[in-house]
Amino acid sequence: MARRSTQRRSNDVAAEAAIDPGMREHQTTIFERLDNLTRLAEVVDPRGPATALFCCVVALVTFGLLIQASHAATILEPEEFAGVLTGQIAFRAAGLAVLILAARVGPSGLRRFIPAMMVGIAVLLACVFAPVVGTSLNGSHRWVNLGFVSFQPSELARIVLVLWIADRCVRLGPEVRDMRRGVLPMLAVGLCFFGLIAVETDLGGAMLLLLCILGTMWVGGARPTHVAGSLAAIGGSALLLGFTLIPYIRRRIEMFVGSTDNDQITGSLMAMHSGGLFGVGLGQGAFRNHGVPYLESDFVFAQVGEEFGLFGMLLVLGLCMAFLWFGLRLVLSIRDRYDALASFGLLLATALQAMLHVQVVAGLAPPKGMTLPFISHGGTSLVVSCLCTGLALGAARRTAGAHAPQRAAEPAAASA
Repeated sequence: MARRSTQRRSNDVAAEAAIDPGMREHQTTIFERLDNLTRLAEVVDPRGPATALFCCVVALVTFGLLIQASHAATILEPEEFAGVLTGQIAFRAAGLAVLILAARVGPSGLRRFIPAMMVGIAVLLACVFAPVVGTSLNGSHRWVNLGFVSFQPSELARIVLVLWIADRCVRLGPEVRDMRRGVLPMLAVGLCFFGLIAVETDLGGAMLLLLCILGTMWVGGARPTHVAGSLAAIGGSALLLGFTLIPYIRRRIEMFVGSTDNDQITGSLMAMHSGGLFGVGLGQGAFRNHGVPYLESDFVFAQVGEEFGLFGMLLVLGLCMAFLWFGLRLVLSIRDRYDALASFGLLLATALQAMLHVQVVAGLAPPKGMTLPFISHGGTSLVVSCLCTGLALGAARRTAGAHAPQRAAEPAAASA
């Protein structure tokens, strides 16, 4: 029996060896699936994706105005409501104006100003601690108040750092794959800005900046192992130090793992659950008056779920997914390497912010004050998101303009 069993196994091994390797079933990897998705998204003419991306932004901005009007109408007196609504309309009109203006400039139009912008944003990040212009709120120094305008420099830092990383990757060429000459110098500069934002204290904003930097470096040609190792080393060390040394970060991580309760997260989850399938109705949400703060900004997705239900949340998520899809198609259609890389980083910054907002509200990430782009209350976030999208549209516009003479020459050549 033993000899027969051994003989049978030998025959099986021989049969497997005789099989044509090309006939064996191929296990598709995630990288091959991503490559297939990229091929599916690739287009030649950027005008189609650019138009669709612009429509997504307009839809999100309009929906955000509706949400903000609903929130203000139920917590303010009629006189105050009129002022807030007027301010929201003005902010959103200004955001769309910035988008259109940025589309006229594009990343290439700002390329020669990158060194000056790097110095300027470093000064602004330091100014948040200045006694005159720096503004503190809830123990954090994140705002600069110039009298006529107040904003968060960390929001602008993501744009400037993405443009700088894109420029460096293009200038380095193949050397971007080298750890010592390519990755480390970029990481050193990025860590300076990471530290300036982290000590505000805004560890969530610093981590978002780090993700944008590393994502742009990866697409720019850096080795995946270098990018993943940098993320693990820097991100892990920052979280460990924050948990050890900063009490509020320790409390938020404990809230996330369930060691302590968070009334704000619990209230936001209850607000979303109360909306059911189609919501309680516009202006009928009650949780904003029952102890759930920041429903108009850092937890606005919960208000969407309360007033518009599952339908409203899926609508917002669908628009965000459409933003991602058409943003990918737009980036793949851009022929200039710097423009394409900068556009990727800028759109990635906006998409990551939206993803983190939804995760926080749904309890899938530690509590963090993160606005939902184009929808939340907050002028800096709205204008910066529009600026990022506008610059990407400007890159597409430049590509379309460069190919226009070639397209015009094709019919003439055919008729000749």
